[in-house]
Parts: sequence; C-alpha cells; structure tokens
Amino acid sequence: MKPIASFCVDHRYIEPGVYLSRVDGDVVTYDLRTRKPNAGDYMDHVTMHSVEHLFATYARNSAYADRVVYFGPMGCRTGFYLLVRDMTEKEVWELILDVLDKCAHHSGPMFGQSEIECGNYRELSVEAGRRECAAYRAALVAKGMDYAYPTE
Repeated sequence: MKPIASFCVDHRYIEPGVYLSRVDGDVVTYDLRTRKPNAGDYMDHVTMHSVEHLFATYARNSAYADRVVYFGPMGCRTGFYLLVRDMTEKEVWELILDVLDKCAHHSGPMFGQSEIECGNYRELSVEAGRRECAAYRAALVAKGMDYAYPTE
C-alpha cells in the first residue's frame, strides 16, 4: 500500500516550525509543528483542544477567513494541520503569527465552551491555550519563515 505523504517525512529531524506538507490542487496543507516528534514532550489533550478552539476561531475571523479550509490537531499530539487556499507563503506566515498572538493574549471565555457547541466542552482551558500559543509563536519568530522539512 502506498504511504501517505506525511509518513514520508523523516520525523527524526523535525523541530518546532511551519512546514509545507502537501499541495492538492488549490488546497495547501501546512504542518504547524509545536513539538519535536518522538521526544517524549507531547501536548496534553486539554492544551491541544484549547489551541484548536482558539486558533480555529481567530483564523476563521481573520482577513483570510474565506481562505482557511481547516485547522485541527495531529493525532501524535506534536502539532496541527492548517489547510488554506489562494494564499502566498508570506500571507500564511503573517496569518499564523497574527493568530498565535491573538490566542496568546486572549481574554474572556473560551470560544465554543458549551455542551451545545462542543463534544468535550469540559476539557478546555484558556490559560493552557494561551501558554502553548505564546511558546509556539516565540519558537517560530526565532526560527524564521522556512517551510522546508529538514532532511538531517
């Protein structure tokens, strides 16, 4: 059986960053890696779920709202996938940094934290989401915009 694209990347060399994962027609998938894979430091469910609620809401209310196709967590708990269309790499970078900044400074209640809006609304924390987004944004700024997966 043919392996999927994300299994063809050597995870031993991935560090926190943003990587161009795949292009499918007009939809581009970015790998937003918040953690080094297989290093034992994984997001707990509350943190992962909280970032998902914050980032998705801010991204879908940004100037690029109609170009954001999807944002969601990786099952391995080391990052997220962001799917967009009709955006330059620079626009994607600006969107990610802007949204992470908004998430890191979010005040008020968690978006979608009710039994009506979410299937696991009790496992959300504004503080956990804020912490994760602030740390990830700092790591991205330090690394700079480089979407290529490392090969070693």
